[in-house]
Amino acid sequence: MPAILKVENLTKKYRSGERELTVLDAVSFEVEAGTTCAIVGPSGSGKTTLLGLCAGLDRASAGSVYLNGIHLNNLNEDERARVRNQYLGFVFQNFQLIPTLTALENVMVPMELRGETGVRREAVELLETVGLGDRLHHYPVQLSGGEQQRVALARAFINRPKILFADEPTGNLDAETSERIDQLIFDLNQAAGTTLVLVTHNLELAGRTGRIIRLKGGRIISDEPVSSEEGVLGRG
Repeated sequence: MPAILKVENLTKKYRSGERELTVLDAVSFEVEAGTTCAIVGPSGSGKTTLLGLCAGLDRASAGSVYLNGIHLNNLNEDERARVRNQYLGFVFQNFQLIPTLTALENVMVPMELRGETGVRREAVELLETVGLGDRLHHYPVQLSGGEQQRVALARAFINRPKILFADEPTGNLDAETSERIDQLIFDLNQAAGTTLVLVTHNLELAGRTGRIIRLKGGRIISDEPVSSEEGVLGRG
């Protein structure tokens, strides 16, 4: 199966006064289309930075990212934005909904940015799928955290992405709400046949994916498939 995401010797450094801080250090891996993968590691290990680079939200100091065969390094900001809109969905820890738009309008945004019309019905169906059919015209401030994240999930899937990046998607939610959101992510992902790359502190959640990449100090310290036992435990 072809790799939808290919990362080669990815390095990210930041200057902090006189010091240079290396957040990612020569990270390389590939993710095959249609698979699920978790990236885990302690705070400060570079997980979120890595996800941002893979999604073209930031530029690396060195190394390359290929998304669906497209070399992101060669693209300017507008071109990378078009690639994101065409091929990927993103779910953030803090939802990142537009406060002046209703739930329905928030979900429709990615398709409207493409210039597509007639997407209202699809947006309504997605919101009904995530259990928000009665919240279409509510604004983010009128929704609970779990409801806002469900809107964000519907928005992430509206453009039928080839790959979904999820960065601690339940990090701001209580345990019961988190379980419901986690299940929705896997259900939507499976139904759409989307590739999933998930950053999480939750090892039980990571165990529900097919593979776990562990980061420490900006380097990959292990990259292994999830055993069937782990997977069963993760689904319990």
